[in-house]
Amino acid sequence: MGLWDLRSLLCVDNCRAVFHTQGILRPEWGNFPFRGDWFSHLYQPLIRYQNHQSRMREAQLGAHTVRTHGVTLARKHMHDWLILMLLAAIVVILNVINPFYRYVGKDMMADLKYPMKENTVPVWAVPVYAILLPMVVFLLFYLRRPDVYDLHHAILGLLFSVLITGVITDAIKDAVGRPRPDFFWRCFPDGKDVYDQWGNVECHGQKHILKDGRKSFPSGHTSWSFAGLGFLSLYLSGKIQAFDRRGHVAKLCIVFLPLLVASLVAISRVDDYRHHWQDVFAGGLIGLIVAMFCYLQFFPPPYHVDGWGTYAYFRVQEEIHASMQPTDALNAEAQDENHQNESNNASMEMSSTVDPGTAVEDLESGRRET
Repeated sequence: MGLWDLRSLLCVDNCRAVFHTQGILRPEWGNFPFRGDWFSHLYQPLIRYQNHQSRMREAQLGAHTVRTHGVTLARKHMHDWLILMLLAAIVVILNVINPFYRYVGKDMMADLKYPMKENTVPVWAVPVYAILLPMVVFLLFYLRRPDVYDLHHAILGLLFSVLITGVITDAIKDAVGRPRPDFFWRCFPDGKDVYDQWGNVECHGQKHILKDGRKSFPSGHTSWSFAGLGFLSLYLSGKIQAFDRRGHVAKLCIVFLPLLVASLVAISRVDDYRHHWQDVFAGGLIGLIVAMFCYLQFFPPPYHVDGWGTYAYFRVQEEIHASMQPTDALNAEAQDENHQNESNNASMEMSSTVDPGTAVEDLESGRRET
């Protein structure tokens, strides 16, 4: 209740006390405006309205922060976090098991004799730019506009995008067992190739190098890059409203920047002779499709008018508007009752101003005329 409400309340109480002391307020004046029931009817709708306004400010001005609603939101999505841990465990298992040992004959070695090179993009760098970098961007948007639903769902969607892509990629790698372009030097480090009676290779290289040499299709670097950076591109397109039909093409530069980085990573895998072009093409397609599905689980499409927020945020807004309807009904009922009381008071005042003797004389004169 505002300060002006408290002042008006004190004013009304003081008036009532003075009128009682001076004998002005009499018991028979039942409809005097300073009665307690009239006062409650006057201020109850105002109190309800102020409570509603506080709930609106709580939802619209960023009151749903990590400190206030973070733990509750995480508990609500506990099953999602458990599934994420399960997906991470599956990724580890798929990397441990051996891939399918495909037949590799001597005539197939023509495309598998590329030299072994160091990775232009190290393995440890993939989680940095595909997971940590998008999370930093999410945090920056949270600091600008505190919304725990946006931060939580963005992180959750990103992790689902990356881990689902990792499971699909590693499962296909183990099932296909396609040799890498540098497989010859992995199999025969000394350059002396040996084949069995069926024409299949008899490798004498290191086991862990040979194991990785049979995981060419699809590219893991590429799929993880497009899963993480593709999700970031969708997130940015929604936040800056790149598709608002106003013709600001400069926004597309921001949207395409993460996709450009992912494309350069994919090209580096071919340049390093770690993958064939079909491997990176399939990996990019897998990562981008999974990112789109995971993004749309939590956010409207980027071209939608509400693409800047999460489904959860707009659901909270709908609940607030729904809670506003009963309040409006009570306010209308209170106003109707006040109008009814005012009309009754007016009719009583009019009846009290009429002289009974005058009314009798008018009645008798009317009888004489008839």
